[in-house]
Amino acid sequence: MEATLEEELAGRREWIGLFVLSIACLIYSMDLSVLFLAIPAIVADLDPSASELLWINDIYGFMVAGFLVTMGTLGDRIGRRRVLLIGAFAFGIASALAAFSSTSQQLIISRALLGIAGATIAPSTLSLIVNMFRSEAERNRAIGIWGTAFALGGVIGPLIGGFLLQYFHWGAVFLINIPIMLALLAVAPFLLPEYKNSESASIDLLSVVLSLATVLPVIYGFKHMAAYGFQADQLLAIVIGLCFGAVFLRRQKRLEHPLIDLQLFRIPAFNASLVVNLAGVFFVFGVFLYQNLYLQLVLDLTPLSAAIWSLPSALVFTIMSLQAYRFTNRLGAVKTVLIGLVINALGTAVMAIAAYSQSIYGILGASTLIGLGFVPVILTTTGLIIGTAPPERAGSASAISETSAEFGGALGVALLGSLGTVIYRMSLSSTDLSSLSEDQAIAVSSTLAGAVETAKAMGVTGQPAWLDIARNGFSLGFAACCLLASVTLLLLAAIARKIYAKAHIEE
Repeated sequence: MEATLEEELAGRREWIGLFVLSIACLIYSMDLSVLFLAIPAIVADLDPSASELLWINDIYGFMVAGFLVTMGTLGDRIGRRRVLLIGAFAFGIASALAAFSSTSQQLIISRALLGIAGATIAPSTLSLIVNMFRSEAERNRAIGIWGTAFALGGVIGPLIGGFLLQYFHWGAVFLINIPIMLALLAVAPFLLPEYKNSESASIDLLSVVLSLATVLPVIYGFKHMAAYGFQADQLLAIVIGLCFGAVFLRRQKRLEHPLIDLQLFRIPAFNASLVVNLAGVFFVFGVFLYQNLYLQLVLDLTPLSAAIWSLPSALVFTIMSLQAYRFTNRLGAVKTVLIGLVINALGTAVMAIAAYSQSIYGILGASTLIGLGFVPVILTTTGLIIGTAPPERAGSASAISETSAEFGGALGVALLGSLGTVIYRMSLSSTDLSSLSEDQAIAVSSTLAGAVETAKAMGVTGQPAWLDIARNGFSLGFAACCLLASVTLLLLAAIARKIYAKAHIEE
């Protein structure tokens, strides 16, 4: 028994390999946020139109979401390490193209290529962790470190970008990717194992096209709905994506080697973990979007002050990512998920009270509680998703997990944002705005950002009464979304408990 246990434990090579994988994940995550600070320099240099600027910002995330499933399944078919290395090479080339783009169109194309290459990283790294760490306890710890890399990438991306932009051309924010990817290409063949399905078959190209036609319009629709509200073209995009999704699923049922193995969705623990994972991301993305706006628009903090007040919760997220495995290993996966959901629900309830009472300390405490609950849930369910899938489908399962997180984030921002907007507009429906011009009244009654900007543009001394009402309306909308999150998370915990119990009995 001791010899068997010894064989299961990972050695130095695996842990160093995990460090290499984590660096790749950090770079992938950084590229989601590093561009924000570079936008003014890019606008000054390339003079993009409003539409081009939007695509420069969004195309990377769209391509990542669209190609996750394809890249995860491709890794299962031709080798997970091979797909990671191909992706790393392409990521480096695309980074160079982006850095030296001389037109907006070139930058958009380069960012699209970066997204396609980036889509290889999350599913390949996560499925390789399954191969490298056979012990469940070690695998939980490895997934925690993997998750920490993503969290750190989002935190340090703007910091590194800001430093580089202080002294170098905006293209430097892309050039920093190249030495990291070269190092990955140099050491990965020696540190990372290769794995592929022995019964591999060629990828069905029509399924790839259908998966893109499903994911891209839906992600586009929800993200733009969050930014601009309900509009016909966004709803149409979502409907078109769902129609292609129906055709995609029908094709998968007929194929001998489908792009997505629908048999995975017959595993109760897989389904429960996937739903919990998606719901967790849904509410956290929505709540933290509100929090960032709240700190600046309601509490009137500068962007820098808001960022500083957000640092403690970011620190909690990072520390919990590193330590979450301890809870999973001690309590077990199911108890960790259920307790985490309850803590998350408590955090969103506290956030509702803090938002309504406009307490900055309450917001800080609530965001810390949410981090304490959310991180163990998201990492443990990720482990369950890939752990309950057959080893030969780990890449596909990883891609499904990441795609569900992308959908969860987009849905959370769009739907919770829309709910808050409805409550905000209802709060201002009876407010007297007769002292404002028609355009000003529309801006004030549409969003709190419009109300704040209108008040600044008017340059009046003191705060107009309608701005107080607008801020109270936004606070009420924020509180309502948090209460909805709290109730839903508690219901989800009760449902997940039953499903996990059923899965345990079946085992």
